[in-house]
Amino acid sequence: MPAGGGLLCGASGLALLLAATATRFWLQHRAPAGTASLGLWHACLGGHCRPHPGTPALWEATRVLMLLSVLTAAAGLALGLSVMASAARRARARVAGVTLLLAGLLALLGLAVYTAGTLSLLGPARTAWRFSWSYILGWVAVVLTGSAGIFHLCAAAKDPSPESSEVAGA
Repeated sequence: MPAGGGLLCGASGLALLLAATATRFWLQHRAPAGTASLGLWHACLGGHCRPHPGTPALWEATRVLMLLSVLTAAAGLALGLSVMASAARRARARVAGVTLLLAGLLALLGLAVYTAGTLSLLGPARTAWRFSWSYILGWVAVVLTGSAGIFHLCAAAKDPSPESSEVAGA
């Protein structure tokens, strides 16, 4: 199993991307009156959650980038799994690696846009808010999907098997 580390990191990264994108704890505010949290899809105050009434363009961009990252990571993981069943191992491992690197880059861009946009939107009130666990899961997912891509590319470069030859008919 030449890409075992890539598959493990890819599956873990995909799970964390899904969790980060779907949950509502990107930002949290704790006060004596209660807690509030913001996610990509909902705002919650005192346990009552509602869709964002007006979503800033920067948060919309984050949504799109995170969803694209999830889809790309799923495709990269599927390609990584197909490496073991394919005769063209090297080529598939390389494509899986590039796809997983792209997923990590998309998530990185989404998180960077969210960070910059949120800090500017909150203004002076940003000291009362904290980035929370959903946001942190996103950053861990960036590291895992990027690592998965690198592991797949390394596995493709080191695959000595004759069936992984890139020359058709060889």
